[in-house]
Amino acid sequence: MKASRQTTLRKTVTLMGAGVHSGQPAKLVLHPADANHGIVFLRTGLPNGRERLIDARHMNVSTTELCTVLGDVETGSVATIEHLMAAFTGLGIDNVLAEIDGPEMPILDGSSACFVDAILESGLAVQEASRRYLKVLRPVRIEHGRGFSELLPFERGFRLDVEIDFDSAVIGRQRKVVDLDATTFRNEIAHARTFGFMRDLEKLRTMGLALGSSLENSVAIADDGIVNPEGLRYTDEFVRHKMLDAIGDLALSGYALQGEYRSYCAGHRMNVAVLEALFSDRANYAIVDALAPRREFGYAEMGSGVAVPAFAPDLT
Repeated sequence: MKASRQTTLRKTVTLMGAGVHSGQPAKLVLHPADANHGIVFLRTGLPNGRERLIDARHMNVSTTELCTVLGDVETGSVATIEHLMAAFTGLGIDNVLAEIDGPEMPILDGSSACFVDAILESGLAVQEASRRYLKVLRPVRIEHGRGFSELLPFERGFRLDVEIDFDSAVIGRQRKVVDLDATTFRNEIAHARTFGFMRDLEKLRTMGLALGSSLENSVAIADDGIVNPEGLRYTDEFVRHKMLDAIGDLALSGYALQGEYRSYCAGHRMNVAVLEALFSDRANYAIVDALAPRREFGYAEMGSGVAVPAFAPDLT
């Protein structure tokens, strides 16, 4: 059953750690927020004591290489936001102010598990405001090379159908389908860690990436197997982590999703691109008020990336 009211945190949560790419330490403080606030990042620690608010929305994505980045380097950005955003979606959280004093989210154990544990320890607070859902009305699809990502109408909540296909005997072809709810997310998705190939590590570090990567926060893949002494958390941990990433990226719609997401060999770039395709035509979606369905405002994007109100179709 879909939640009918918005939620936030019961109390403030603090986590600390280094970014997987930058290697730089960061302090993350998650604050409860008012109804209809949404997920907003407060980037502190900028030159001259500056701060910047960044809405967690797809139009604010600046980079999708290896991770998802909100904002820009010149005025302030936050990288690798997808694992935290996945935790918010997986637990059904609508409103949070995420204050961070560094350029990248702490990678912690490489999954969403530490975020989930901290949030659950805080507890959730149900708010009076009605939750709003982004209902997919028409299929939209993005293709790139052999890969694709698409959003389809689906009446029974949020379904994900994710498939990967690596030219590696360790990974190979994997597929997972879930109907997302809090229990499924915690048990089947949240603990899946980020992963990478040992053969790519040196190249990435010369590019200033993967500087904080270690066996404590990533699954390392050699030609003949898994390097981590403890092995995998799931036999198909790789596709589960790709699903986790997709959940986090799709959270940048700004709403809880009602629809089905399907992908094959997709990544951050295509996850964000399919949201852009959805919002490009107001006939593709409706914004549904969980307590009082009625005609609502959607968002159509102008060429500058600015979202402007546009009437979405009536819910019928």
